[in-house]
Amino acid sequence: MATPDQHVSSLAKQARELFVVHVGRALPEMVKACDTRLTSALDIAGSAIERQARRDAWTDFQKHQTNWLNMSRRALQRTLLPRVTSSGQPLSQSGALELVAEGAMDDQILASRLAMKVLEKSSTELNELRLRIQYLEQRQELPRGDVLLPDVTARILVDQWLEVQMTRDAWALVQDALAPIMTVKLHDAYKAANEFLVASGVMKEIDLQALVKRAPGSRTEGPPAAPAEIKRAAPANNGFRPASPPVETGPRTATGSSGMGVQDETRMMTNASPLARARMRAQGVVGRLRRMLIDKVGGEFEATQILPPSAGLAQAMQRAAPGDSAGAGFYVSGNSRPGAVYMDASHVEKAAVVMRQRTAELKQAASTPTEKATIEVVALMFQSILAEERIPPSVRVWFARLQIPVLRVALAEPEFFSALQHPARRLIDRMGSCVMGFESNVSSTALEAEIKRVVQVIEQYPETGRRVFQLVFDEFQKFLSTYLSEQGSASRFVSVAQQVEQKETLSVQYTIELRKLLDDVPVRDEVRDFLFKVWVDVLAVSSVKYGLRHEETSALKQVASDLLWAASAKPNRDDRARVIQQLPALLQRLRQGMGLLGFTTGMQDQHIKTVSDTLADAFMSRTEAISQEQLDNLSERLANLEDYLPADGLGDLDLNNESIEMITGVDASNIEVINQGGSQPNEAMRSWAIELQIGSWFGLDHNGKLNSVQLAWRSQRGQLYLFVTNGGRCFLIQSTRVASYLQAGLLVPSEEEALTVRATRDALTKLDANPERLLN
Repeated sequence: MATPDQHVSSLAKQARELFVVHVGRALPEMVKACDTRLTSALDIAGSAIERQARRDAWTDFQKHQTNWLNMSRRALQRTLLPRVTSSGQPLSQSGALELVAEGAMDDQILASRLAMKVLEKSSTELNELRLRIQYLEQRQELPRGDVLLPDVTARILVDQWLEVQMTRDAWALVQDALAPIMTVKLHDAYKAANEFLVASGVMKEIDLQALVKRAPGSRTEGPPAAPAEIKRAAPANNGFRPASPPVETGPRTATGSSGMGVQDETRMMTNASPLARARMRAQGVVGRLRRMLIDKVGGEFEATQILPPSAGLAQAMQRAAPGDSAGAGFYVSGNSRPGAVYMDASHVEKAAVVMRQRTAELKQAASTPTEKATIEVVALMFQSILAEERIPPSVRVWFARLQIPVLRVALAEPEFFSALQHPARRLIDRMGSCVMGFESNVSSTALEAEIKRVVQVIEQYPETGRRVFQLVFDEFQKFLSTYLSEQGSASRFVSVAQQVEQKETLSVQYTIELRKLLDDVPVRDEVRDFLFKVWVDVLAVSSVKYGLRHEETSALKQVASDLLWAASAKPNRDDRARVIQQLPALLQRLRQGMGLLGFTTGMQDQHIKTVSDTLADAFMSRTEAISQEQLDNLSERLANLEDYLPADGLGDLDLNNESIEMITGVDASNIEVINQGGSQPNEAMRSWAIELQIGSWFGLDHNGKLNSVQLAWRSQRGQLYLFVTNGGRCFLIQSTRVASYLQAGLLVPSEEEALTVRATRDALTKLDANPERLLN
């Protein structure tokens, strides 16, 4: 009789087997799609070389397609077998270094591109399945190489394609044809596996709140302990830290970080905004470290400058050559190509061991208590960073290489320990906040490459101190400003959001300026309402679609001037004749303008009738007409309306998916507009929203579903924010709503404490428990 543990293990195995069966059934359809694409490619025009390459790809596929299908099916089946090393140890736990063959990184990129297409549709089903498997197997994440991961399945197809002697260039011709089929079939396979597990009583409902909440300041702990009934599914990315302040560790003195009494400081934190409270807590941490160093070592830490490091220490640091800081160079040499060696937790552990050895060597070479204390505190901070499991292992190894450069800065500038705005701290915090939420996929490759470049630049200029940190920090900020908004679906929607903001801003501003223009002009109420409620939107949409100075936009502005004149009194016979002559063309232009807004024929007819009735009444009127001088001035101001517009937009934007598609002509099905939600924000929350950093990760609770999102873009005017999930889902939120969600706890930073502040807190905890190590 099977034990409960064996039953649980069997369920996970059966779920994977079911998934593999579904994918295997889809292989013939994938083969057919490739054949169709390669056959149609033969008719595409091109150079002689391109046509020959396409013919060769088609010929090779006709020869090898059956072999590719069979080998792919067998490779899928092999993923179900236990993977062990020659010593019998599970591969995921062996810690063995793996050399990657030439071209393997290119193959992984090909597979990742295909996997990203799958994630765009299947992220919810995959995340729910991931949570259920993790629960069954009592693990924190799926093992590397698990067939359930879409990049693993995609990599199997790529590897077997190359194994049967077809080329990467031929793969590039068929991957767009494969993507939609694979997306649908893997979604169905994930769904089938989930339904099987639910039917077997495994996590029928998933409660995100229970899964993602952790104790303040906690690290990644054990696997989620799922109760019998768990309520709603969630992205299984990084855990979100709660909004409540973390518990202060270690003893407190009678005064706070700024010298005031603890009660006064507590009262100030209670009354301050969340952003201000976070800063106070951070300042309290670094302030406590500074006081400890002064108490244990002396007043040298109060100086703005100290003497250069002693000769012995300088030589010891020199031996820590660039590319080998903290032993990281053993795994990734300074000149290696990104991704040349796969890195996992075992590499981080070995780097940490080497870091400890190097710290002991440096402390032995040091000649003063100040040097020893500085070496120890910097080492403890980097040990904490290396232990941060939410940062991918490869990035942690790159961070480890900053230990010696940071040590140089800390020795030269003791303020590093107490100044939160020191460029070295800001750089590490910024890079850390951006990588806390991403998983290893193609979208993270460029970000990791940029972090590598930053580290190598710092290593190349060891004597420049804070200047090189400030330089690369500024460069990293510039990189983020474009990188995140150019990834996947975000790149398409950033352009959409920019156009939407421009249109809505122009509508508000046109209304304001037009109101000023018409203050002294006799205009009938019906025409005034039409101009304000309809025509300003027409002008705004035209300005976005065609340009502010485009002849179409200029013509629509002239229509407004013509309408104002036509709707004024016509006591003169010549003017009445002119109105009769121009009226059909004017009404036609009004219809064309309303067509830009997507108005139905019925809506257009209603507005045209109102305008026509007003014009008919004006035709018979004998009251005062608009003077020619007024009309000429009005026409000139309308033609150059944008010259009078203020720099800042006003008010909330009227956004929804329909208006986005109407304004831009872009399918908005994968973008969710959050137009309402939360209470009216106070000024503190508005200020907090303004200071959110591009690249930071958040937990977004929207319509009862919790999403892990990254702030990818903020509009130039600061009115719109674009948040993106790992799966490519986009959330477009107005600035007021961002502040509302922050205030209501619906938008929670994944990291309430900066990476170096948390590292400082961890260092203090160790020093409180073992103060002798500071100078030992």
